[in-house]
Amino acid sequence: MKKFIDAKGKNCPIPVIMAKKEIESGVNFFEIEVDNKIAVENLKKLAKNQGFEIKITQDKDNFKVDFSNGCEECEDILNKLEGKKELGNWTVFVNKEIIGSGDDELGKSLMKMFLYTISEGEDLPSSILFMNGGVKVPTLNEQAIEHLKVLESKGVELLVCGACLNFYGLEEQLSVGKVSNMYDITNVMKEVSKVITI
Repeated sequence: MKKFIDAKGKNCPIPVIMAKKEIESGVNFFEIEVDNKIAVENLKKLAKNQGFEIKITQDKDNFKVDFSNGCEECEDILNKLEGKKELGNWTVFVNKEIIGSGDDELGKSLMKMFLYTISEGEDLPSSILFMNGGVKVPTLNEQAIEHLKVLESKGVELLVCGACLNFYGLEEQLSVGKVSNMYDITNVMKEVSKVITI
């Protein structure tokens, strides 16, 4: 989204300084609004000196000076790509519906917190693998399912053992991820540099 700078009521050189600050910080597309022609002329000079193109529109006594340097559409695409997190060379192996041993309710809560923490982190796993009792997480644990959907939307592959789903009668309750098999799951484990079992 293009940045907007309100410089109305500010005399030169303040609007020029504000625009120059944006340019120096690496912003290639922004719009600055001023209310006097002197500021417009000075912004024109700044744009020319900095290699920017400008478009000026007038609304009564106010002027909008649109600065651009390059392809705005291309920059938006690049920003979206840069915003997409790169997946790490590791996977999580989930073989039960709880984390740790002791109280099961606490264990389910820890599972939800673990998946939430991963989904909010910078270093995302390339995949999460569910086998045995672990298939209950993407089928029965509603809050965990929401965190898994976030991870899947970020590109994390969720593989769920089909034989395990059949064993527990949960084939129709799979809410996220895709049904997989021992061959694919073991291949994923071989390809990554680290497998974390929880």
